[in-house]
Amino acid sequence: MPTYELFYWPSIQGRGELVRLALEEAGADYVDVARTRTGMAAMMKLLGGAGPSLAPFAPPFLKSGSLVIAQTANILMYLGERHGLAPKSDAGRFGAHQLGLTVADLYVEVHDTHHPLAADLYYEDQKAAAKRRAAAFIAHRMPKFLGYFEGVLSKNGGRFMIGSRLSYVDLSMFQIIAGLSYAFPRAMKRRASRYKGLRALHDRVASRPRIAAYRASARRIPFNEDGIFRHYPELDA
Repeated sequence: MPTYELFYWPSIQGRGELVRLALEEAGADYVDVARTRTGMAAMMKLLGGAGPSLAPFAPPFLKSGSLVIAQTANILMYLGERHGLAPKSDAGRFGAHQLGLTVADLYVEVHDTHHPLAADLYYEDQKAAAKRRAAAFIAHRMPKFLGYFEGVLSKNGGRFMIGSRLSYVDLSMFQIIAGLSYAFPRAMKRRASRYKGLRALHDRVASRPRIAAYRASARRIPFNEDGIFRHYPELDA
């Protein structure tokens, strides 16, 4: 059996990608369960309450032996402590977790740029509202989040988000810059000079041997218009 079983939707990066990046950087033995032949059935069984008494609400969740951990920030905190991808001090561990939770907040707002009314409606059913929401996100919320992360990086010396070595937060920042650059290339290009530190961090993470190998492999699902980061030209104002 692999050390870890990751349960997430098989055709999108989504929140599960933050976990995949940590597993890949750690060189961990894992299986992306839902991408196997019977994996979707296994995932839905666990979501239905089979197994642990505290069933996950939604993917991603991670199975490590008999332990099942849900919520992306929780999973990353667990993996970070086990694989040297988190600071060792209490202040550092909780600081990393705080940043992970802020990343989760940003993910919600990115999702809502293309689904501002309801997640169970098609994008085509809410295009007018999405255009207004995306414009507000680009003008106000995206700069607020990225400005905050840029400031955290700068105050920590400019190389890592927290602590003195790579953590799962740096991997998450890589994914944020990659995702926003895919979804809103024009808006991100116009603001490139504001986030030089984050862009440099993205490039450093991208060039790490295990991450570079992962990005070149079939394990890395391409960005697409079913995930959280979607490119609709009409929203990229």
